[in-house]
Amino acid sequence: MKNSRNILIRLSLLVSALVISSCTDKLDVQEGQLSTADIDYTDARGMIEPLIGAYYEVGTRGWEEPILLGVRGDDVNAGGLGDQQPLADTDRYNYDNDYWMYNSLWNVHYNDIINLNTAILQVENFMEYATGADLARGEQYIAEIKVLRAWFYLNLARTWSDVFIITSNQPEEELAQGVSTKEEVLQFIITEMNEAIPNLPDQRPNERTDLPGGVTMYTAYALKALAHQELGEPQGVADAAGAIINSGKFSLYPDFYQLFKKPGELSNESLFEIQYSDYGTETGEAFYHTYAPFGPQNWSPARANASGGWGFYEPSKKFIGFMLDRDETVRLQTSVLFTDRGIEELRNEGYTDLPAFVSNETPSGDVIEDFPRALFSSGKHYLPSIQLTDGRNNYGAGKNFIVIRYAEILLMYAEALTNGASGTGLTADQAVNLVRERANMPPLSGVTTQDVLDEKFAELAMEWGIRFYDMIRVDNYSELSYDGRTFTAADEYLPYPQAQVDALPLGN
Repeated sequence: MKNSRNILIRLSLLVSALVISSCTDKLDVQEGQLSTADIDYTDARGMIEPLIGAYYEVGTRGWEEPILLGVRGDDVNAGGLGDQQPLADTDRYNYDNDYWMYNSLWNVHYNDIINLNTAILQVENFMEYATGADLARGEQYIAEIKVLRAWFYLNLARTWSDVFIITSNQPEEELAQGVSTKEEVLQFIITEMNEAIPNLPDQRPNERTDLPGGVTMYTAYALKALAHQELGEPQGVADAAGAIINSGKFSLYPDFYQLFKKPGELSNESLFEIQYSDYGTETGEAFYHTYAPFGPQNWSPARANASGGWGFYEPSKKFIGFMLDRDETVRLQTSVLFTDRGIEELRNEGYTDLPAFVSNETPSGDVIEDFPRALFSSGKHYLPSIQLTDGRNNYGAGKNFIVIRYAEILLMYAEALTNGASGTGLTADQAVNLVRERANMPPLSGVTTQDVLDEKFAELAMEWGIRFYDMIRVDNYSELSYDGRTFTAADEYLPYPQAQVDALPLGN
């Protein structure tokens, strides 16, 4: 049995049931809020517990959340034939506001926001009795929680446009004021990040020794850059992304395939990563994300007894064709798990001379068998069975979830420069070519905005809906109108969940 300190040092903060249960007399999750019942605010040693609770909230993502956020791009299809028909309809831009996934995404995000607001209030209560270093520590913890909260707001604004800004744990008054516009939410994120940055560690997340992998000022800069990007403000993107690049602290993990697996966890590329673990033990406590929806229903794992998946997240044939046409190797082999049926489908569509790596056997020795729900599965959400802890059989068990990485920052920066922003340090060509070099792709010169968007398609496909949001930003509806789909401006945002329309001051 590991103690809390060892868990925090070795596995960092996103924190097991073991850590949380050790704090239950002081930090309970009750009815959507963190309990304040038995906290001794005069004891500064307890100040970290609300922060740990906040990271725990971020870690407890429903399986449906990344699926729903990502499914509408032309890089990924719903799969899932015979189940979750409204998800397949969403993938085709036919929206049902009664669909449980919509309401779940809304509810879970706002529940977590309220819990984070409670955590901020708890830290503030500790700070009333704090002095010196403890006071500064409290400012840092509040800044960290605000960064985590900003990510939730970015997801909400990208998904529904106009949403509530809630900064308290008793939100009735804020709800009564109605929704804020998408622009107001994004500006709120920028303002919050400007306030947070001076109080955050000037480190990579993996350099932190107090809570390894925790957010730092560069995570805040990344969210600020993303908000500026959504607002169409290239100079703001270039300035925020440039602060990350010019820090000299970040670099691309050299092995793209292993980046998304155990060896790549908390690498120098990671700016924001949700951490999971079974602590290397065959039984006992474990803190997992449910990766089964991303995985193939049928496979022959190299390590016996490893479970398969559900087939709900399928790389699109359009994406695979795009990658084959570019002569991509490393990124295509990493991003897609092929079945024999899928390979035959590619041949039928004219790709008769496929490279040898297009195989139903992964480089890690797992064989992806045919299954009815999809032709392909996501390789970025795949953990080789040989990397599972002995005795642990869940698909992807213990695998971390990368949210923001340095490659995206480089490409955001490059796009901003191609749209007229001025940058310091790297040129747009240099930023793009750093990403291409790792993928064994030849360098480009005189890169254009379209070159950068193509590079983002190749590099960031199937990651948190990035491709969909990019196409929305640049009004490229034709790319989203593929394989029988027709995308229009009316399809940019999901409808508010009907349950929320009935309960809250929403318009639609």
